[in-house]
Amino acid sequence: MAKKKVLFECQACGLQSPRWLGKCTGCNQWDTMVELTSEQIKFVEETKGSSSRSTTTKATSITEVKQENITRFSSGSKELDLVLGGGIVPGSLTLIGGSPGIGKSTLLLKIAGNLAKAQTKVLYVSGEESAGQIKLRADRLQANEKKLFLLPEINLQTILGEINSKDYGFIIIDSIQTLYSDETPSAPGSVTQVRTITFELMRVAKSLEIPIFIIGHITKDGSIAGPRVLEHMVDTVLYFEGDPNSELRLLRGFKNRFGSTNEVGIFEMSKNGLLDAQTMAGKFFNKERLSSGSALTVMMEGSRPIIIEIQALVAEAYGHPKRSSTGFDNNRLNMLLALLEKKLDLPLGTYDVFVNVSGGIKINEPATDLAVIAAILSSYRDRELSSETIFLGEVSLTGEIREIPALGQRLKELETQGFKKAIIPTKPLEKTKVKCFIANEVSKVVEWM
Repeated sequence: MAKKKVLFECQACGLQSPRWLGKCTGCNQWDTMVELTSEQIKFVEETKGSSSRSTTTKATSITEVKQENITRFSSGSKELDLVLGGGIVPGSLTLIGGSPGIGKSTLLLKIAGNLAKAQTKVLYVSGEESAGQIKLRADRLQANEKKLFLLPEINLQTILGEINSKDYGFIIIDSIQTLYSDETPSAPGSVTQVRTITFELMRVAKSLEIPIFIIGHITKDGSIAGPRVLEHMVDTVLYFEGDPNSELRLLRGFKNRFGSTNEVGIFEMSKNGLLDAQTMAGKFFNKERLSSGSALTVMMEGSRPIIIEIQALVAEAYGHPKRSSTGFDNNRLNMLLALLEKKLDLPLGTYDVFVNVSGGIKINEPATDLAVIAAILSSYRDRELSSETIFLGEVSLTGEIREIPALGQRLKELETQGFKKAIIPTKPLEKTKVKCFIANEVSKVVEWM
């Protein structure tokens, strides 16, 4: 009698072992080893065998390969189309992550309603809410359309059966961590389940040319929950950012096989759901309410210039000085404070310093360094800056203010919004109505304080 083959797999890291282990040697977690079924063992062996066989596929010169023409269709949201690179690609697999309550389900249900209104048959699969709950949200979002179908189900085989039974043109999975497959002996949300389900959804998307959007939960550190292979398998990874208490939301692309990841979509949360932000003027600053400790600058989000307000608070420290920042890199803040102590002889080592970027937006470029310094100096001296002046420039460790990219676009936005002055590192190449003052060193900024 042939001896039965036994194989165990870790639910956390996917490590396979011929015997059960109390503690996985790969991820050092306890009680994560699960015994695979005979069908799963057979699949693993066939996969290993096929990879070792010789293949008849031959290499082709890249000059002989014909370029594929990518066709897109609009989602009904200009901001989402911008982040995706121009629209939704048929057969693509897109992953959207974000903190709870940020608006992931709201946005996709609104998109589902837009596509259904355009006569596209849409399937919305929910593993967290009932059909009645989704119906209530659809009433608020004005997404009740005959072509929109709801499926409250967590079994993958049932979902695949529904997909094959009708000619759907768009599918939403809410969320990937709630689904499970009968072929995988582990709980929903485990590494094995997420990996298996994502592979099946990718196969469906590619074979049937159906775009599928997946909602993913995130962990405490802000990354997508589950195996890292999840982000590798999908075509596009999008993250929702923003303060849940604020009406503004940012949709940022971190991976896109069909376009650039430089663009950012900006939405406003209203009683009718997430809507495209029509204009960014005045969303992140208020010229009439500027006080000491506030400075204005222009940041680039992809190809879009956005005027933002930098706020700083400098107060005497009682004990160990504190340095804290929201929306700005804390390490860069410490560098700028050390620079001010060195170049301007400011005793900031005995002060608490707090920096905040208004509107819940995060700064990912050094072009706003000069505005941070201006806000800190304004708060330290308790002197209000002009609401008509913008600060632009990257500050180096030597105190030099260096050039920044897209200076012309930033100044054009300032001209449009009626600003009159700008402190910049170099002379602009294009003519502008904004009066520009050149500052090459940090010490020169004091002249305009």
